Amino acid sequence: MTRNVGGIDRLLRIVVGLVLLSLIFVVEGAARWWGLFGLVPLLTGLFQTCPLYSVFGLNTCPLRNIRK
Repeated sequence: MTRNVGGIDRLLRIVVGLVLLSLIFVVEGAARWWGLFGLVPLLTGLFQTCPLYSVFGLNTCPLRNIRK
């Protein structure tokens, strides 16, 4: 997989993902399960690859074509 998420983008994805996941523990009722959407930015930040970036040809990684 080609890395296409870099630096600040990666950090923001991880933070947003963790914040959304925390909703599971903080919010009561059925709304708490919206926190599971936090898995998407968290995983794309950790793996440094975003499928939507690939589709649209975007790349925020400073070094091009780095393979895992």
